Amino acid sequence: MEKKRVLFVSQEINPFLPKSEISTAVRRLSQGIQEAGKEIRVFMPKFGSINERRHQLHEVIRLSGMNLIIDDQDHPLIIKVASIPSARMQVYFIDNEEYFKRKAVYCEESGQPCADNDERSMFFCRGVLETVKKLGWKPDVIHCNGWMTAFMPMYLKEVYGQDPHFQDTKVIYSLYESGFKDKYCERLPEKLKFDGFSDEMIDKVKEGTCESLTHLAMDYSDGVILCSENVSGNTKTHFESLSSHKLDFNPEETQVKVLSDFIDKVIEEEVLIS
Repeated sequence: MEKKRVLFVSQEINPFLPKSEISTAVRRLSQGIQEAGKEIRVFMPKFGSINERRHQLHEVIRLSGMNLIIDDQDHPLIIKVASIPSARMQVYFIDNEEYFKRKAVYCEESGQPCADNDERSMFFCRGVLETVKKLGWKPDVIHCNGWMTAFMPMYLKEVYGQDPHFQDTKVIYSLYESGFKDKYCERLPEKLKFDGFSDEMIDKVKEGTCESLTHLAMDYSDGVILCSENVSGNTKTHFESLSSHKLDFNPEETQVKVLSDFIDKVIEEEVLIS
């Protein structure tokens, strides 16, 4: 029997970024799911604050060399990889000089969110999907972690929905406390339209906030997980109203087993949105 394939996509993973709710959860869960008998791949952005020498990152030449067009501009896609020896895990990094070379992770020194966080998120999500295609690896489930992955359910269902490589792929979105209150770029609807999203989907994100995009990501997902006890009230209410598969918060000691069973359940169900 073939192993089920789970693609972990996260904005943070320890030890490459400091410990946080997201980075520690994804580190623990990805290793646990692999040890539970599933085949995994793990992706995160290659932020400029990540020490390439210390973590022994190196470019994967056979995967690099593609260009992604974001807002009618060409952006080279560079793929790097590093190992976590203690976990027998590899992590792939999505890199681009314009979007990720700066030391800022999400916010500038002033404390304001990076003005191009929308484009950085779009580039990251599309970069993951294009790289997985180039690897020839078909995920059964894409497990998204963090607001930088919020575009992924919409990309999978709208832009890549007819791609044979992803026709049977489900998507799970995990909710955490972290986010930001500022709005994305006012031109976000234009950028999404250029990328091939439907007018109906774009209309739902016109508010342009992290919260509204998170709610839309939930709506487009086949399963949603509450990974934090401190998710905002509006987001928690939206979570409770969902008709898709939902998984409430679980303590650390049971999270891997519960997640593995939840993944199996989502895989076995019919696609909710096509």
